[in-house]
Amino acid sequence: MSNRKGHILILVENLPVPFDRRVWMESSTLTAAGYKVSVISPCPPEELEQPNRVIDGIHVYRYPMPAPTRGKLSFVREFLYCLYQTAKLTRRIWKEDCFDVIQSCNPPDTFWYIARQYKKHGVKFVFDHHDLCPELYESKYARQDFMWKALLWLEKKQFETADAVIATNESYKQIALTRGGKRDQEVAVVRSGPRLELFKAVSPDEKLRRGRRYMGVYLGVMGVQDGVDYALRAIRHALDAGLTDTCFTFIGKGDAFDGLLQLAEELRLLQDGTVLFTGRTPDDELRQYLSTADFGIAPDPKDPLNDKSTMNKIVEYMAMGLPIVSFDLEESRFSAGGAAVYVPENDTRKLGEAIVALIAEPARRAEMKEIGIRRVSECLSWEHSEKVLLAFYSRLLNKSAAEDPGAESAFSSAILPQSGMQI
Repeated sequence: MSNRKGHILILVENLPVPFDRRVWMESSTLTAAGYKVSVISPCPPEELEQPNRVIDGIHVYRYPMPAPTRGKLSFVREFLYCLYQTAKLTRRIWKEDCFDVIQSCNPPDTFWYIARQYKKHGVKFVFDHHDLCPELYESKYARQDFMWKALLWLEKKQFETADAVIATNESYKQIALTRGGKRDQEVAVVRSGPRLELFKAVSPDEKLRRGRRYMGVYLGVMGVQDGVDYALRAIRHALDAGLTDTCFTFIGKGDAFDGLLQLAEELRLLQDGTVLFTGRTPDDELRQYLSTADFGIAPDPKDPLNDKSTMNKIVEYMAMGLPIVSFDLEESRFSAGGAAVYVPENDTRKLGEAIVALIAEPARRAEMKEIGIRRVSECLSWEHSEKVLLAFYSRLLNKSAAEDPGAESAFSSAILPQSGMQI
């Protein structure tokens, strides 16, 4: 490895790798560019027999996942457990092969504590800002109490410790510049767009429609703040309003998964196959579902977190040519433009009505499909984002060969908001 550009250690707690798609794309891009990349994350239970291994050239170190969180105290226990496990594996990697950069992917905002121990050895610290943790807490508990203030303090320590920041969108960049006190040249916007080579439509599989003419799909994490319960209630409203010949497939998993199954049962959505939960699926199976579906659902409710966050599912739907039904979020509107219908006020009845209306208008769906594909190919795919990421690391580590000074400005100016359609 003497000719490598540098050794980058990526810390992630929110999702295991390689299931965390953004972290895996970052890791793959950096590895292909000549960096050594090591990643520490939780390990899925089914892979505990071989937690540490090299996957696609990426050095993966994983620890047993913590128990599911049920309340605020259990979140604290989870953070402390993961911090301890991550610190232990970081020490192991440092002894095996010293790293040049620690890249911390949140939530939580705790890994600055680990980074401070290595900065004295010249290691750079990068804050890869995935979630607004104070806003996440406020959205879940509707209060700004002691815990909220503690999260704000932890976020401040992340920014203070960071030599540079990777933001997922312009809204997050503004947080880094204002609340984080960073300078403009210290922040790069690297969007979480899909790789075009992975998100290409294949032939539809009619069996996935379960005997129905139309299929809607949800793809993503299923946590409390992700709004999957809103989608289920919207489907119930749509069925009660006369929707027929349509099924819905929910792909993914999360802390709220069991509760969502129970809610779907209570809403009488599981008995006849109207709704199916698949859990996590391999990429080939995922492409098959997305290629068969007629539209995607983005039920993330409007709140302080979601309004400023870019939802990966939005851009992935667009890449696969799926028109979208979404609540009216600032960053979702920025990403999707005319590829989505926007429903105000977190209204599940109106969300159901929007689904019914979209199914009834094939010409509208076709137009939205073309808008989505065009926006992703022109400016939202990972192929655009990785140029910014590589330029960012080139500057951080003073590697001039891969430098592309215009990458960030070209990317940020390539996309213009469009108003889209509103119910």
